[in-house]
This record gives sequence, C-alpha cells and structure tokens, in this order.
Amino acid sequence: MNRIFSGIQPTGNLHLGNYLGAVRNWVRMQNEYECIFCMVDLHAITVWQDPADLRKSTRELAAAILAAGVDPKKNTLFVQSQNPDHAQLAWIFNCVARLGWLNRMTQFKDRENASVGLYAYPNLMSADILAYKATHVPVGEDQKQHLELARDTAQKFNNDFKVDFFPLPEPLIQGAGARVMSLRDGTKKMSKSDESDYSRINLTDDADAIALKFRKAKSDPDQLPDSVAGLEGRPEASNLLGIYAALSDRTKEEAVAEFAGKSFSEFKRDLTDLAVAVMAPISTEMKRYLADPAQIDAILSEGAKRARAISSPIMGEVQEIVGFLKAN
Repeated sequence: MNRIFSGIQPTGNLHLGNYLGAVRNWVRMQNEYECIFCMVDLHAITVWQDPADLRKSTRELAAAILAAGVDPKKNTLFVQSQNPDHAQLAWIFNCVARLGWLNRMTQFKDRENASVGLYAYPNLMSADILAYKATHVPVGEDQKQHLELARDTAQKFNNDFKVDFFPLPEPLIQGAGARVMSLRDGTKKMSKSDESDYSRINLTDDADAIALKFRKAKSDPDQLPDSVAGLEGRPEASNLLGIYAALSDRTKEEAVAEFAGKSFSEFKRDLTDLAVAVMAPISTEMKRYLADPAQIDAILSEGAKRARAISSPIMGEVQEIVGFLKAN
C-alpha cells in the first residue's frame, strides 16, 4: 500500500477553512493509504510562539482531527517534535540541498528579520516526508514547490552517495478545494487572526453559534445567479455558495444551479441547516476530547512510538550511508 505523509501546523482557533482545506481530506484518505499524520510544531516555531499557547494549540488540533473522524488506531497520528528523526534528517538535508534551491522558495521572500529556521524549513519538510519513505504527499497549489524540493533533495542524496535509497514522492492532488473566505468580507480569507469572531466558523462553535454567524454573514440584495459566471463581482455570494458546495460534497456549479433565482435569505436557511448538521457533531466531539487532555496526550504518545518505529530503521540506514559511527 502507498504511504502518505501529511502535516498541519498547530495554529489554534481552528476554523471551517482548516477543516475543509485539510482535516476532512485526512479522514477520507485513511481508508485508501497507509497514513502518517503529523502536527508539525517544529515548523510552527519558525516564527515566535508563546510556549503555553503552542501546547494548547497542539492539543486543540489533535482534538479536531480526532473529532473529525481520523482513527488513531488505523493511522499514525503524532506530534513532530516527539520524533527526533525529523530534526536529524533535516540537518543532513541541510548539507545536501543547495542554497540556490532555498533562495527560490517563496516562504522567505520579502521577510525582514526572519529566522534561519524560516529559511531552512523546506529541508525539514523534506525530512518529514522522507524519514518515512513516503510515496505520496497531499498537496495544494501553494505546496507543490516544497514537494519538488523534497524530490530534488532525495535525488541528490541518492546521487551523492551512489545509492537507490529515497523514493521520489509523488503529489496526491486533492482536486479543487474550497477556498473559504471571511463571512464579513468575501475578498479576505477566513482567518483566526481576524478581530471579528463573526468572520469565521470556529470548530468549537456549537449549533447556535454556527447558525447565528451564517445569519449575520454579509450578503447582497440580489437574487442568486443561474451560473458561476454570474458570481463575478459578488464575493460574498461566491464564498457562501462555495461553502455550501464543499459541505455537501458537490461542485460549485451544482450549488449555483440549486439556488438559481432564490433570495439570499432562503439560501442562508439551507446553508445554516447543512453547516449545523456537518459541523456541530464535530464541535461536540472536539469539546469532549479537550475536556480530557490526558487522553489526547496518550493518543499522541502512542502515535509517536509508531512513528519512531517506522523512521528509526530508515534513519539507521541513512547514518550508515552518510558514514556516521554507530553507538555501542
């Protein structure tokens, strides 16, 4: 079976965009692949994180993933920092990858006073994948460049040491995902940093909060169009129809056809009912997990053991290839 590695930064205040963009896809992949799912806290600290907030956010992300339906018995679910093989392989890749490759990476451009970690973190991302010899990586448009770097690094390592060791991981294209925008401004992405809590659906929101936020979501006075082209210049209508399509597992074209000619208020009622049906059970289950942090920690600890069981023999071979002396 093909092996997937996928990671999410523990950012806290998870919202509907995080769920539709990543977490839901993990749930769907777990029955088709051997899945290694990781909360990449080493990546998170490339910019300053308050330690207490980072721990809180990591548990919140784990709770959301579990509440959404990822089975920790079927998959390897863990925290990146709990497996030191990631960091060791990243250092080796720091010595394999070329400066020119990193200079072309978009994450570092136009950043003043950035950390060395932010500059070099694509090599850590390569290590995340290759420490498990993952064959496939789910990617969106903004991540293809990082996967190409992982492939280049794997190939250069193989060439430098004259081995056929690391696979060249393939992208797993998830299709056109919903780009979820703010409920208060359809031109801005839904974000945890927005001052208004009404701009987003938090994964911890209960049914009443979800319903209230969609009722208050910005709209326009016109009826809904009969084609996607008719959404041009109507960012709020486009956003809400996109959310409806994503939550109902349909295309945006199908959602537009269903509500063509209807009023915003009528559409919002159906959208609210759908969102509550999908999201409220996740919120309830997430709160149950968060009420028992020891349970979350135990699940993640077991996941880390499973992760190390996979990566440890691979790293043993890497150390042999590179020429490191083995400890007695």
